[in-house]
Amino acid sequence: MKIQPAAVRSLAPARSLALARSLALLAFISLTLLGCGLLGCGSAKKDQSRKDETANASSANVVPVEVAVVERRDLAVAKIFSGTLEGEEQANIVSKIPERVTDIGVRVGEAVQAGRLIIGLDKNGTMSQYYQAQAGYKNAEKTLERMKSLFSEGAISQEALDGTQTAFDVAQANFVAARSAVELTTPVAGVVTAINISKGELAQPELILATVANINRMKVIFDMDESDVASLAVGQKVRVHSDLRPGVVVEGRVTQLSKSAEVQSRSFEIRAVFSNTPDRLFKPGMFCKVDVYMSPKTKIITVPNAAIQSDGVTNRIFVVRGSRAFQKTVQTGITDGENTEILGGIAEGDSVVTIGVSSVRDSSYVRVVK
Repeated sequence: MKIQPAAVRSLAPARSLALARSLALLAFISLTLLGCGLLGCGSAKKDQSRKDETANASSANVVPVEVAVVERRDLAVAKIFSGTLEGEEQANIVSKIPERVTDIGVRVGEAVQAGRLIIGLDKNGTMSQYYQAQAGYKNAEKTLERMKSLFSEGAISQEALDGTQTAFDVAQANFVAARSAVELTTPVAGVVTAINISKGELAQPELILATVANINRMKVIFDMDESDVASLAVGQKVRVHSDLRPGVVVEGRVTQLSKSAEVQSRSFEIRAVFSNTPDRLFKPGMFCKVDVYMSPKTKIITVPNAAIQSDGVTNRIFVVRGSRAFQKTVQTGITDGENTEILGGIAEGDSVVTIGVSSVRDSSYVRVVK
């Protein structure tokens, strides 16, 4: 067996120790690089995943909308009232006494002149004084003729003649009153628009038996609150239309404003006159709608009505800024049916969503289209 020198034997353990250290360092570096690589790749993948998710979510939730620019404009407000129609000249035929109808001298739709007999009542009825008054009138008339003859001969005095004349005037007045109670005539010329009783029925006092009206020109009567009546004046234009034919609208003018309010309703009665249509669409007794244009406001901030969402208590509007829509609570004022005054919550120049409102939520991503 060969024995190595002592110097050689002392170097072998040192080399082994150095080699072990080198291998350990190499293993540490490899593990570190491997760990960093794994972590780096994971982080990059997560960042990319987040970006992809955001992009996908944004593209999926973008709502196409149409917008309008908030601007100032003059707003003329039309308020709608319910009214009742009458002829400009109209007479309601009523009875003063409770008697049975014996004669109806006209038909609905018939044109009549003033003074025409419309309805006749029983002249022999218990409430009628017609024949008694007629007899007194004829007797007074004959007496007056005799007294005039005697006066011309100088047989009686002027005082006696005057007394006879007075008695005749009284008898004549009584007869006229008794006749008017049973012979119901029209005081105006026009068309018979209604007959509300039949022959043989009992005519009760104050019951409207028939109506005669001049329907070439009509009168509409409606009520208005005290807050609105201040914006109205005689001569102001109104528009009248009926649900019977909504497309037919006629223009009229205010002719009368009540000076005092009705006690119970606290409303003021307004009357306006307009020309009827050629086919006489509007008739007495009909209900109609009256559009009244109130005093306009000038230079006020408005938005289209389509932009406003309301739950009956709160009004909301979506304002577009950049690519997102933000919900704003607003206070509204007057409206003309198409645009509404905004008292606060948005500013002139803002863009508000008008179409697509139902699909938008607060802070939604939107895409403006035309």
